[in-house]
Amino acid sequence: MFDDDQGLYTIGTVSELLEEHPETLRVWERNELIRPDRTGYQRKYSSNDVKRLKFIKYLMHKKGLNIAGVKHLTAMYSCWYQRNCKGGAGANQSNLVSVNESKDCWKIEGTFCLVASDKAEMCNSCDMLRNCTECTEKH
Repeated sequence: MFDDDQGLYTIGTVSELLEEHPETLRVWERNELIRPDRTGYQRKYSSNDVKRLKFIKYLMHKKGLNIAGVKHLTAMYSCWYQRNCKGGAGANQSNLVSVNESKDCWKIEGTFCLVASDKAEMCNSCDMLRNCTECTEKH
């Protein structure tokens, strides 16, 4: 089965797909907006990386954000680097799914992020909590 998180595409291929210069992609990587797989010195971008890059481009070119703004905004997406992110949902879908209409989904264009049904769900995916030894120790 195809893995959307497997690095398959070279920087040249991705830059052509996005119509961005390869150096632009390198700048975005240096600023930690994207983390492609690395094999030696060669970058390999996954399908999800391409979706992230499209979202970054959208935020910069359509919404007018700079690198710092994009970095700040994408930090609020708990699923930005999460494997197997299911993506968002449309605002017109049934009431079974709650969406945050102020937060575009990075993975599926034209949809919105799902609202976490349980705040613990957001905390469990937070790097800060996972890396904090004092946070989970019982005193």
